Amino acid sequence: MATDHVSDELWDEFHRVVNMTSRELNEWMRTESAGEDAETFPDQSGRSLGHRVAAILAKRRSDLTGDDVAAMTKVVDIVHQERREDLEPTAGDDHWRRKLMSIGHDPLKPPRSPDVT
Repeated sequence: MATDHVSDELWDEFHRVVNMTSRELNEWMRTESAGEDAETFPDQSGRSLGHRVAAILAKRRSDLTGDDVAAMTKVVDIVHQERREDLEPTAGDDHWRRKLMSIGHDPLKPPRSPDVT
């Protein structure tokens, strides 16, 4: 079920704070799950919110669902809670960076331009 309830503000801010591509995010989730205790299915590795973000990045705006909109809002809220407003590249501790990268935000990379989708 597609929704037209994605505000321009949420759409733009989600794509600004999610500064990793779906490919980068999927590779990161596979890398993070690699090791002796790796999951059986590498394509299912990582946090479920990370998988949702990767799926959203692959969708057209008109194909987003209400669950997608909720996930986008959650990701924007998390990044805003964890980062300064300007999102300038910032080194932090490794756990903090890994946590943000698991939802598509690399704090060492600059924010994406609003026109990049």
